[in-house]
Amino acid sequence: MKSGLRPSCLGPASEEERLMLKGGRSFISSPPAFSNDAKKLLICTGNTVSVFSTSTGLQITELEGHTALVSSIVIAPASTPSSKILCYCWTASLDGTIRHWDFSVPELMKKIDIRFPIYSMVIPSLFIQSMETQEKTHDLFAYVSTAEANQQDKKPNALHGKIRKCNLTKSRLAGGVTLAETPKPEFISICSSGNYFGIQDKRKIRIWNVPAKDSERHDIKKIRLHHTKKLTTLAFHPTKRIVAAGDVTGRILIWRGFGNRAFSLSDKRIKEALTSNDDDRPGVRGDDDADSCTTWHWHSAEVKLLLFSSDGAYLYSGGKEGVLVVWQLDTGKKKFLPRIGSPLQFFTTSLDPSLSSVSCADNQIHLLKMPSMEILKSIAGIKLRCSVPEIKGSCSRFAFDYTSGLVAVCAENYCIQLYSLFDDREISQTPIALALNNYEEKLLVDFVIGLIASPVGLMEFTGFKSAKETIIRVMNLRKKMVMVTLVALSLDGCVMGTVETRLPEEGIGGLVSLKFWTRGQQNKDFSLSTIVYEPHRESDISAIAFHPSSRMAVSSSYGGDFKVWIRNHKIRRKDQMLQKTGWTCHAVGSYKKKPLTAAAFSADGSVLAVAAETVITLWDPEKNVLVAVIGDSLAPIESLSFLGKSEHLVSTSRGSNPQVSVWSMSKLSVSWSYKLHAEAVTCSPDDSSFAVLALLPESSKLTESNETTLQSKDGAILLFNVGDPVPVATWFVEKSRGGGLSFLHTNRASSEDKISDENSASVLLAYLNGDCEYVVFNPYGEQEGGVAHRRSIVGLEETGQIGYSSIYGELSEFELKRNQTQPGPVVPSERPWETIFSGPSHSLPPLTKLCSSFLESLLEKRTVVVE
Repeated sequence: MKSGLRPSCLGPASEEERLMLKGGRSFISSPPAFSNDAKKLLICTGNTVSVFSTSTGLQITELEGHTALVSSIVIAPASTPSSKILCYCWTASLDGTIRHWDFSVPELMKKIDIRFPIYSMVIPSLFIQSMETQEKTHDLFAYVSTAEANQQDKKPNALHGKIRKCNLTKSRLAGGVTLAETPKPEFISICSSGNYFGIQDKRKIRIWNVPAKDSERHDIKKIRLHHTKKLTTLAFHPTKRIVAAGDVTGRILIWRGFGNRAFSLSDKRIKEALTSNDDDRPGVRGDDDADSCTTWHWHSAEVKLLLFSSDGAYLYSGGKEGVLVVWQLDTGKKKFLPRIGSPLQFFTTSLDPSLSSVSCADNQIHLLKMPSMEILKSIAGIKLRCSVPEIKGSCSRFAFDYTSGLVAVCAENYCIQLYSLFDDREISQTPIALALNNYEEKLLVDFVIGLIASPVGLMEFTGFKSAKETIIRVMNLRKKMVMVTLVALSLDGCVMGTVETRLPEEGIGGLVSLKFWTRGQQNKDFSLSTIVYEPHRESDISAIAFHPSSRMAVSSSYGGDFKVWIRNHKIRRKDQMLQKTGWTCHAVGSYKKKPLTAAAFSADGSVLAVAAETVITLWDPEKNVLVAVIGDSLAPIESLSFLGKSEHLVSTSRGSNPQVSVWSMSKLSVSWSYKLHAEAVTCSPDDSSFAVLALLPESSKLTESNETTLQSKDGAILLFNVGDPVPVATWFVEKSRGGGLSFLHTNRASSEDKISDENSASVLLAYLNGDCEYVVFNPYGEQEGGVAHRRSIVGLEETGQIGYSSIYGELSEFELKRNQTQPGPVVPSERPWETIFSGPSHSLPPLTKLCSSFLESLLEKRTVVVE
């Protein structure tokens, strides 16, 4: 999250004093980087760099200091193959700074401020010569892709991006050195040897040759290669003058022998060589400095990643199809790693030839075993919610587990991801629907078209036996295009309800399915319990609500009815098989045939509230009897929430007359209301507090101390007490549209060990924005003791422990008990080692401390009195 919550009425508390936990950041904003020993993977995560263990897939530590998005990570190589593995890296950020880290500690070693946002950075000198030689004899230079600090010029042909040179040794930009100007900042690609780097600029490639001894005044040589389509990515061969580039149509172009004339000949002969006519340069356009150009075409959409293998024999490519393609450079033959399940963003290799990683658009990084391309581990961030057109009303595509700090998110690949807000990691994924996403569907359609031209290669990828089978499978999958429109969790998080909607084709074939899932006690995975097809005839489901204590649920529909579902635990025998009966319909209700838009149970479960457009109906869920009707609101009610154990109900309405209303159940009337566009509401189960996420009008301008205009803040979190319409606290937030709120409990053992501060609050507030970035904080207090931080998970291989401590860990210091009040000799016990070495092995001190204590116990000690 670019900027956190900012309190407006609780005093001038800083962000660090208010925030507790932040997470949900993107893992794929920039390419990751492996450490030299390939045991760690450094990932750009927002304003920080997260260090993960490649053996466990867990986060080890974090590099904190940048104030904006981190855009580049460059690992400093070891000076010699036999030297100690270095743990140094350089990072660049949009905050305009370059930082040098020792990420094993972690510790910031150097900071350079160039005052321009940095979108990409390479340091060729690190690879051309050893680190030690560079530091002793020459300055260290970086090439950065920057943008103007204030982009005032909005003309179509304005050049906002620049390739600049920075002297890292002297902590400043190289004076007057600007290598290129582009319409926008471009990503810089570099050869693994450090000899060449380049960028793609619309339909051309710019390549620079880095001299062995770089200097501020040295004018490096450059060339350009041209294409007819817009280029999207490029990659350099590790040892030869070969460069590959991908374009928006899915083609891959490979130039061989680039720069043979410009980079090899003297300056006087370059012009003559470039203007000479060569007939033996197949595929090369115009006077481009290359020996040949070859075109490969397999991808159906733009190529997103290209990378040569460390030996240069293979070329990896990927894109929106979610398929990693491995090309043999000499023959053009290819093999695939299919069904990854998401478009590909980056492919990264390590110094260990058996380990690589692929970054996917679903915010997940897979660690691959090479050359078999087997997925060893997956580092999964929180997934973006599925972006599908609304069917009717508002779709709830995430739900919170109040007791364990989990959130269930409807992801793009038709699964429910269970994500821990306290651990900032994925707990499980539950496939909901057997359907393809848009990219895979389009790919299969392209396969059908391409079967005529190349049936063998297409069938090799899909795994189908014949072209006929491929066509049948494509047509069947197209008919199963569905989307998950709603997810809900029970209060204890053990039961989940989901709603799937199959999109009709030409008005025929639509289907709504209600599914109930149960989670086992031993694992976090959900298993399917019951499927109900068309539970409300052909109407869409507007809400699912679970009873707080018993296995009861209610579903409401826009068709005008609601159904109460109960879970039957009886076991019956059928065909000599024991089967469990799942969820069954207990009762059906309606109110004047009005569309039912929301539903909620009271804290004790004795009252069921169902919104019938602009009125609220109250029911006895056991007897299915209408108790009372309250209303009338100005606009259709969208959500209902009972306010803890109090006798109040909170309702929200949108549309032309948005409103947040607090209703008194004892008086059956509204207590107070606000005209607010509420995006989400959460109520504390234990007290009379509730919070509202409200969208701010576009015309409003928020200022802080009349100095800074908070133009990026588009929403506000308002904390209320039910008896007072004046907010207790207010925080301004970003990306509020599509966001959510939830109170979380931290007084359980399952969550206490996640937070390092023992004095942290027992009830926290979680805010999830539209990009699924979140923050968990204490909404009630300003005390410093209320702020906690997530504990780092450090594996033994990262701590450097040896011997006893590597097995059992460091324990408290062992001290012998002495009676300091009585003078005289201390007589050791007859068998002191029995007490020193007694006890379980996991509670013994390290051997280094045991030896000194053991020897000390064998010696006779005397107290010397000095007069």
